[in-house]
Amino acid sequence: MFLLAAPASAAEAPVDVCKVKDKDLDELSGLVSDGQHWYAINDGGKKVQVFVLDRDCSVRQVITNSTDPYDVEDLARSSDGTLWLSDTGDNDKKRDTVALLAVTPQGKTTVYRLTYPDGAHDTEALLLDRDGTPYLVTKTPFGDSGVYRPKAALASPGPTPLEKVGSLNFRTTDTQGGPVPGFGTVLVTGGATSTDGTVVALRTYTDAYLYSAPDGDVLAALGRTPVRIPLPNEKQGEAIAFEPDGTLLSASEGTGEPIRAVHGATALVTPATTEAAPAAGGEAGSGSGGSSEGMGAVPALVLAVCVAGAAAFVWTKLRSRFRK
Repeated sequence: MFLLAAPASAAEAPVDVCKVKDKDLDELSGLVSDGQHWYAINDGGKKVQVFVLDRDCSVRQVITNSTDPYDVEDLARSSDGTLWLSDTGDNDKKRDTVALLAVTPQGKTTVYRLTYPDGAHDTEALLLDRDGTPYLVTKTPFGDSGVYRPKAALASPGPTPLEKVGSLNFRTTDTQGGPVPGFGTVLVTGGATSTDGTVVALRTYTDAYLYSAPDGDVLAALGRTPVRIPLPNEKQGEAIAFEPDGTLLSASEGTGEPIRAVHGATALVTPATTEAAPAAGGEAGSGSGGSSEGMGAVPALVLAVCVAGAAAFVWTKLRSRFRK
């Protein structure tokens, strides 16, 4: 059997805070909080748009810039207030470069192009460490996500080469929700770092995985065993964020979908409750998967090939359901 990250038994169930009813924000895929307001982005888009939300989910302001991204997927906020848009979506894996867009509160936008060392990837999760170093976590139908960061300081327009610094292995869960039943539970759709940098979160369509980062080291955190918090019954859950008080926020694409909160989430993750996961191939350890037990090597291999083939077939058929 596959060893899973067990859900946190002390975690509160997600509760609706408010519903996003603005039709201009019907593809919400990235979310951050400054403690007073929420900042949200749509999936895709033909210009830079960051929606500033009040606590009732109403749109207070829209920060805009004429820069035309290809496929924005996630959002992060650095300590100086800069908003970082992850223009890294690539469903068809045909992009020569991806990009990070640094947007000031006034809308000034700087483009930093990036290149992968090993071909194109579809990426929907962005993490920033305390120093502002970005980490990209890929989205794959098999749960074998790669972790990448720039090899050098970001240059505009670049491109700056990325390096692969880690691997994560997500396994299916029984949490209901998302647009793709079954293996949708292993598709990484968003990331976040707590305000103090001590907890790192990745999410799939159905679950959040929280990793301990007591020293603010994102890469070391992703090598530890996470705490899993189920986020059930989200239509297409792609956004995740932390409030300064440690509350975990999640949101889904779709008009009228709620922003939900799990109070006290960061308190569930401490150095004492997590430990280092086994390293995978000399890189960062497995974030939420483990090893296989109770089956011989050949049957396990056959099973893996069958599952991979079936997942690839379904993914090809359903990929058109995902917006750009």
